[in-house]
Amino acid sequence: MKINEYASAVEAILFASGEGVSLDRLCLALETDKQTVLDAIDVIKSRYKKADSGIELIKMEDSFQLTTKSKYADVIRKVFELKRSTPLSQAAFEVLAVVAYNQPVTRAYIEQVRGVDCSGVIASLSQKMLIEECGRLDLPGRPLLYRTTENFLRCFSLESIADLPPIPQNDEDNGQMTIDLEETENAKETVEETAQ
Repeated sequence: MKINEYASAVEAILFASGEGVSLDRLCLALETDKQTVLDAIDVIKSRYKKADSGIELIKMEDSFQLTTKSKYADVIRKVFELKRSTPLSQAAFEVLAVVAYNQPVTRAYIEQVRGVDCSGVIASLSQKMLIEECGRLDLPGRPLLYRTTENFLRCFSLESIADLPPIPQNDEDNGQMTIDLEETENAKETVEETAQ
């Protein structure tokens, strides 16, 4: 098979799947090596760029998915009469940050960091598929562990958790945290548009 045929096959698999497909599964389905699949993925990406398409191919950890470009979210919502998701609260962003930077974590750990009960926020983030249960801690009571999901990576346009921005450091002059407000606002808008 030529690389363009592999690219078309990968594109068909990703389109039919409707969700992320791991590199290993793509290799298995196409009976080829990882480099060939990665080359095919590059061909697909260049096709979409050349055509100025409304679709893009994104990478999340070791998986790939076809998605619509976020700039078309409003027109897609109109066609399918989708309701705009309730925006995330400040508390939800705080819990999400604790989970993202420290995963896997227990609810007790999140509550210790924030100083308040977080069960409702955790349930809300789980419902929006931004975090998920990922096992239990081997301690008395066997508390649940939480981690971020592929949907989290998709919403924040990240390929992996390693792409998270560094944690802001305390400013020595006034003891306040320094944060890029523009990046925070952009992330809020993205999550509001894509989280369901």
